[in-house]
Amino acid sequence: MEPLSLAALMLGAALVLLVLRVPIAYCLGLAACTGLFLFFSWRPGMEFMPERGIRPTLSLIGSTTYGFVHSFPLSMIPLFIGLGHVSYKARITTDLFDALRVWLTRLPGGLAIASVAGCGGFSAITGSSVACASAMGRIAVPEMLRQGYSPRLASGSVAAGGTLGSLIPPSLLFVIYAIFTEQSVKNLFLAGIIPGILSLAGFIVTVLVWVKLRPADAPPANETFTRADRIEAIGKLWPVALLLVVIVGGIYLGIFTPTEAAAVSLSLAVVIGALRGTLTLKGFWEAIDITVRQTAMIFVIAIGAKLFVSFISLTRVTPTILDWIQATGADPFTVIVGLVVFYLVIGMFLDSIGILVLTLPFTVPLMEGYGLDLVWFGVVVIKLLEIGLITPPIGLNVFVIKACSPPAVTLEKVFRGVAWFLLLDAVVLIAILAFPQLSLFIPNAAGV
Repeated sequence: MEPLSLAALMLGAALVLLVLRVPIAYCLGLAACTGLFLFFSWRPGMEFMPERGIRPTLSLIGSTTYGFVHSFPLSMIPLFIGLGHVSYKARITTDLFDALRVWLTRLPGGLAIASVAGCGGFSAITGSSVACASAMGRIAVPEMLRQGYSPRLASGSVAAGGTLGSLIPPSLLFVIYAIFTEQSVKNLFLAGIIPGILSLAGFIVTVLVWVKLRPADAPPANETFTRADRIEAIGKLWPVALLLVVIVGGIYLGIFTPTEAAAVSLSLAVVIGALRGTLTLKGFWEAIDITVRQTAMIFVIAIGAKLFVSFISLTRVTPTILDWIQATGADPFTVIVGLVVFYLVIGMFLDSIGILVLTLPFTVPLMEGYGLDLVWFGVVVIKLLEIGLITPPIGLNVFVIKACSPPAVTLEKVFRGVAWFLLLDAVVLIAILAFPQLSLFIPNAAGV
């Protein structure tokens, strides 16, 4: 069987399985294993000989899976996931929101701004958008509703703010991108800082504009805080500040590798929670249990994707597509615009990890063929995946917020709330595309 026809057949089969709601790990794994077996058993111009395909297929599956799972950068994933859940159980994230609430309560929409800023701080110590949305949703949304905020503003601000975990380092999506593209995790983390800060600042401006246009959606706070309250609130920020210094400062200054920073910060979070008495043994084991479950899910998806990448490489379909696109005479600008539209469309239907592992075998060689920077492209892709987290009809963060919110928060209200923030996301995306130095300035300045 011709390799290109086989690749098209297996890709189509994977997409059909996805439409049938089969988990993406099984879609990619089944398509890859079947494709590898047929590739070795049914050579072009020859008869189908299954006995010839069994041994090389099993050998490739075993070696690829073993080599991938034993990848050192992959160890960052459970460490950062664990950091997020331990921080939540140790009330580090709750204290962050409480402190921001005390200081920002006088601003129009102060609670919503505190929620967005809290999501930014949470993202800087965990790197998971879903974990960020889940934790801050349980803390912030009920409080805003109690203060009289509209369900749209309360849920929309947290759903959008939760997406910052995709871009603000450390980001799990950056780790996966680095593994599949063989780029430096440190470079990608540093490249996400300025775009992440721009997104955070833009979300805050969006809240201010929203409240200016619709003041009834954010009534003035009915709480008053004294100077002593504000001083006490500052004191609650030291755990977050310490973890932030260890992760971002340690990586930027070259003291830690990203993996070492993840391990040290997780240990610090456990120690902080134990010393303050906010992390119980039960809470610690609950955090570990959730971490193991989420890590296993990500690893299974990644293994299936790695096998699929190996199959695609054997068929040489990617160089063929690249040659075809270059033969059309398309310039880099046209290709980038096409990819942006492509990612925005599939972001409406697939989760972030699934999109990443399914598309990178095709899009990264294309970027390399045009001589474009893969670190900058990584930031663009992650920003597009961030937008997909709040884009209907899937919008994973929207469903997470709906699941952890009171009944007054309907799915329709959450989607209507995030629409305001999608406009800002579009502005930041255009800025990243138009000015690559927004992403590359810090990595270049750090000399990495």
